[in-house]
Amino acid sequence: MDIGSSELYLAVFREYPDVMDVKQASSLLGVSTKTVYKIIAGGSLSALKVGREFRIPKLNVIRYLKVFETGNELSSKS
Repeated sequence: MDIGSSELYLAVFREYPDVMDVKQASSLLGVSTKTVYKIIAGGSLSALKVGREFRIPKLNVIRYLKVFETGNELSSKS
C-alpha cells in the first residue's frame, strides 16, 4: 500500500510538534537518542543546531523515513 506524505502526516505525526528535539524524534522513530545523534552526524537526517541542542523539522523525519523505506539511504551514496 502506497501512502502519501499527507496521509502519513495525518496518521502518524499529528501528535508531534512541527519542530522536534532529539528526544521527541527518537520516540517517533522508535530508537534511542544516541541513534538519532548518529543519524544526524551521518548526514541522513537534517537538523538545525540551536545553541547546544538540535532541532529537527518534522518534514525532515518524514523525508528520512521515505528514503530509508526505499532503500536509497543517503549514506550509501558515498
